[in-house]
Amino acid sequence: MALIDHFLSRAIRRGQLTLTKPDGSTATFGTPDPALAPVSFTIHDTGVYRAILADPSLGVAEAFMDGRLTIEQGDIMDLLMLATGNSRWENGVNNLAANRWRTIRGKIRHALTRNQTIRSKRNVAHHYDLSDRLYDLFLDADKQYSCAYYTDAANDLDTAQADKKAHILAKLAVEPGMRVLDIGCGWGGMALYIHAHTGAEVLGITLSEEQLKVARRRAQEAGVADKVRFELIDYRDMTGTFDRIVSVGMFEHVGTKNFRTYLSKCRDLLTPQGVMLLHTIGRADGPNFTDKFTDKYIFPGGYIPSLSEILESNDFIRWFVTDIEVLRLHYALTLRAWYDRTVAQKDAIVALYDERFYRMWTFYLAGAAASFTNGSLVNYQIQFARDRTTLPLTRDYMVEEERRLRG
Repeated sequence: MALIDHFLSRAIRRGQLTLTKPDGSTATFGTPDPALAPVSFTIHDTGVYRAILADPSLGVAEAFMDGRLTIEQGDIMDLLMLATGNSRWENGVNNLAANRWRTIRGKIRHALTRNQTIRSKRNVAHHYDLSDRLYDLFLDADKQYSCAYYTDAANDLDTAQADKKAHILAKLAVEPGMRVLDIGCGWGGMALYIHAHTGAEVLGITLSEEQLKVARRRAQEAGVADKVRFELIDYRDMTGTFDRIVSVGMFEHVGTKNFRTYLSKCRDLLTPQGVMLLHTIGRADGPNFTDKFTDKYIFPGGYIPSLSEILESNDFIRWFVTDIEVLRLHYALTLRAWYDRTVAQKDAIVALYDERFYRMWTFYLAGAAASFTNGSLVNYQIQFARDRTTLPLTRDYMVEEERRLRG
């Protein structure tokens, strides 16, 4: 118990955290801060201490999922915001880091699992082939399962996701008659949006059988199945050429060993005047490894790249990086909206799965929101072009087209 007291007294300075221990005694850490909601929680058995001290994120997650750690004041979002708010990445102090040996094991695990060639489809199915009903409960009406774009932090989720599609399409500079490839097309929303606003033919590819069914159904219902097609295929097996390529929220599943393969393949799939827009979660620091909770429960085999890893993998591929944008707080706002919707739909989610799944899902969303609010995670949008003369000299065209699309 003395070790957990020492850990929390070091980790919590701002905001107030009250712990009730297995023997019924309590301890309070930190001082009240209006920016951080107070949290009271209970640890029900001493085994939780060892798990938290060994790996704080995984230890708290599994104890919370199993009901061995319960929250009496506040919720899991408040707890994780309180904890990470005391170790903000830009302040250079991390009092929540796993112990040294767990970090070393994490790096070894990452090195052994970084090749996605064999496991790609199975890893995708683990997350994206969950019940379609689950995603209907917390996503926007268009089922955009990636970072929204908040032109105003007060915007609702549907507005922000519509603005995200406009923001991306404006960067693609799509013209009538073009062919567009959407790699990792999700439930088809981006592909349908591109066709609706430009008339371009779009091919969306995915490794999720459940997403494929929905995307094809949506194209049929919209009467555009001859112009917007969807296929179950790995990007490595694609042939032909396209005028534009868009990839949103897929690069995180490629695996570090395949970064260069992915970028080179995309370049080869473009026409000589082709343009690509890559939208991915990224690390603001350097190369790292995937935390064990995410790897075990949420995105097995997934990895969030640093900007340096992307650009290094792009070395000697003969196309130009023509634009890079860093979205800092947009995913934090998106995740908070998803979290609020998930909490509002608790009964429906428990009915679909069970209480443990619900707690796992809320921990995932809250943890991700905390990482984008206080940690090192951001979103990168990187534009590539095969020819230096393809796009206008300045970025003005992006702004003008985005305004037109948002109408």
